[in-house]
Amino acid sequence: MTTPNFCHRTRREFLWQAGAGFTGLALSGLLGDDFLSRQAVAADGATPFRNPSAPKKAHFAAKAKSVIFLYMYGGPSQIDTFDYKPTMKGRDNQTVEVKTFGRSGHKNKGRIVEPRWAFKQYGQSGKWVSDLFPHLSGCVDDIAFLHSMTADSPIHGSAMLQMNSGKILSGSPAMGSWINYGLGSVNENLPGFVVMLDPHGGPISGAKNWSAGYMPAHYEGTIVRATGTPILDLKRPEGVSAAAQRDLLDSLREFNDDHQAARGDNQALASRIASYELAFKMQSHAPEAVDLTQEDVKTQELYGLNQKKTEVFGRQCLLARRLVERGVRFVQIYSGGNHNDANWDAHGDLKKNHDQHAGETDQPIAALLKDLKRRGLLDSTLVIWGGEFGRQPTAEYPTGTGRDHNAYGFSMWLAGGGIKGGVSVGATDELGSAAVEKPFHVKHLHATVLHQLGLDPERLTYFHSGLDQKLVGVEGAEPIREIMT
Repeated sequence: MTTPNFCHRTRREFLWQAGAGFTGLALSGLLGDDFLSRQAVAADGATPFRNPSAPKKAHFAAKAKSVIFLYMYGGPSQIDTFDYKPTMKGRDNQTVEVKTFGRSGHKNKGRIVEPRWAFKQYGQSGKWVSDLFPHLSGCVDDIAFLHSMTADSPIHGSAMLQMNSGKILSGSPAMGSWINYGLGSVNENLPGFVVMLDPHGGPISGAKNWSAGYMPAHYEGTIVRATGTPILDLKRPEGVSAAAQRDLLDSLREFNDDHQAARGDNQALASRIASYELAFKMQSHAPEAVDLTQEDVKTQELYGLNQKKTEVFGRQCLLARRLVERGVRFVQIYSGGNHNDANWDAHGDLKKNHDQHAGETDQPIAALLKDLKRRGLLDSTLVIWGGEFGRQPTAEYPTGTGRDHNAYGFSMWLAGGGIKGGVSVGATDELGSAAVEKPFHVKHLHATVLHQLGLDPERLTYFHSGLDQKLVGVEGAEPIREIMT
C-alpha cells in the first residue's frame, strides 16, 4: 500500500522546506518588510508584483487629495432643504397636474405638500436655506449646490448602487475603490477606503455599496466604528504575538516566491499578502487614528460630542477629519440606516423625519467644514453631501405629509477640493418635480470627483469581461465645470 503524499513533496523537499526554508525568516526580517515581496511577480510570471496600495501618479495636477462623502440615506427632500420654491407657499393640499415616478409607480397628478420649514438667505451669496440647517447655513459661501441632479432609478437599492458605483446593478466597484485603484494610498498603515454606518443599521443592499466588485478585494471599503472597537476582527487572537504574525507573513511571501513559476494565480496570493500586511499594520496605527480624546474640548463641542442628538454623527465627522489628515483617500459616512423613518425616507410624517435626521447631522457637518478650513485641509479635501435621490413635491398618500421618491430632479452639494464656493448650478421646475435647467446625471458627479483628484474619467479603466470598464460607464461623462475653480 502506497502512503499518500499529502503535501505533494518528496521527503527531501519536505525537509528542505521545513528546515532550510524557515531559516530564511530571520534573514527576511533583517532585509526589511518589502524584500521578499519584491521577489514576487504577477500572474504572467515576468511582471514584478507591485503592492496594490502603493501610491500612483495622477493623470494631471489634482485639486483634491481625499474625499468625504456624507451620504444621506433614504433621499432628503430638495424643496425642504436647499431648493427654495416660494411659489408653493399657500398651496398646501392643492391638486396639480405633475408627472411623478416613485415607489408607488407613475402618476400624472398629485396633492401638493407645502414645504414645512421657512427659508432664509445666508452669506454673501445670498443662498436660500431652510430652517432645518441653522449651523450649515453659515457655510454656504464655501459650498457649490447642484439643483438639477438626476438618476436612473427611483428605487433605493438600485439608486444607491448607482450613486456609489455608477451602475444600478450589483457587481461593480464603489467610487472609493476606483479612487484607491487609481491613486493608491499615501498611508500604508490605514485602509484607503473607510465606511462608517448609522447606528440604526446598514443601508439597503448592504456591503454591495462599498464593494470592490470585479477588482481585487484589497480595494473594498473597510467598516470603521466611531465608538468601541474601531475595526472588527483586527485584534490579535489570544496568545498570538506580533512576532508570530510577522513570521506568518514572511512564510506566505516565501511560499509565493517559491511557486511563482509553477502557479498562474500568484498575483492573487500576493494581493492577499498585501491585505494581511495592512491588517498587521493597522493593529498598531488604527487605535491612535480613532482616539478622539486627543482632540481638545472645544473641538469636541464644535462637533456636538457633548450632546446626545449630535454625538454619534459628530464623532464620525471628527473621525473622518482625522482619517483624511492621515492620508485616507475616501471616507463615506451614512446618515440613516435600516428602513422607513430610521433614515431620510419620509413616506409618512415629513416634518418628524427630517427634523430628526437634519438635527443629528447639521451641527457636525458644519463643524467638519469649519474644522477642515481652519486646519488648511478643506482645499485638499472634497466634501460631498446628498442621497440616492430626492423627494416629490406632492403627497404619496391621500392624507399626511409623506413624499415619494424623486429621481427626476434633486439636490446635492460639494465643498472644498477645488470647488467654487457660494454658487448654485441647475434648477428644477417651480414645484421641484424635475430638472429643467442644466440637468446632471450621477455619472457627471462621479466625473467631477475623479477630475478633482487628478484622474481622467475616460482614462481610469479596469479591464473586465472583455471591456475597459469605467466608473462613468462606456459612454463617459464630462465633469461639472461650472462648479470647478
